[in-house]
Amino acid sequence: MLKAEHLTCGYGGEPVVKDLSFEVPSGGRLCILGPNGCGKTTLLRALAGLLPHEGSVSVAGRDLASMSRRQAAQSVALLSQISSVYFSYSVYETVLMGRYAHQAGGAFAGPGPEDKRIALECMERTGVAHLRHRQVTELSGGQLQRVFLARTFAQCPQVILLDEPTNHLDLKYQVELVQELKDWAAGEGRCVVGVLHDVNLALDLADLFLFMEEGRAQYFGPAAEFDPAALNRVYQMDVGGYMRRSLTRWEELK
Repeated sequence: MLKAEHLTCGYGGEPVVKDLSFEVPSGGRLCILGPNGCGKTTLLRALAGLLPHEGSVSVAGRDLASMSRRQAAQSVALLSQISSVYFSYSVYETVLMGRYAHQAGGAFAGPGPEDKRIALECMERTGVAHLRHRQVTELSGGQLQRVFLARTFAQCPQVILLDEPTNHLDLKYQVELVQELKDWAAGEGRCVVGVLHDVNLALDLADLFLFMEEGRAQYFGPAAEFDPAALNRVYQMDVGGYMRRSLTRWEELK
């Protein structure tokens, strides 16, 4: 479905991601874990076709580099970390932007009935339909994140790339978001690749893990089979021990 082969990329001639190869099948949910600065966001940008790279990225057997910008947008959607917005559109208008790649005349053609139906459906899915007439500049960080997730769903890609998708979301919406992504990925010809810092959420979402350290893969494989020691090496701490201590504190509250 999504395949990276010998992918190397970076900035100013300095490689950040170094010779990474992996494949995510249809229905797959890959979570990328690793410390700050290890190349996770850079990798997502290359997978989205936004960063020049060596090696190749393909979606459903087609090289991303051979696609037009519109074709690439129909294949891959990237939801980046959102810190602020500098434009004033309504929630509805913002979600409809996800339909541009599917409109015959592009952004200037105007949305058709099917575009409007999909946008409303995606707002319902992410819990922002009641905000449809609000300006995005009036929203909280969590509301804004859900609006941009709705726009990503409205793009109807084959691959969704997510960079810290739970950023700004409260616990309830984090859990609901993970379930929405699992449900979405279950559709035929789709897969999800997400960068997460919350290991518990990653364990819930992923059926595949990629652990990164200094731009290289330290583990790639089934989430059910990874060696916890590999995660400890990547984060340079006892991750499992920390999580068990947290669970013990919850048990003590009973």
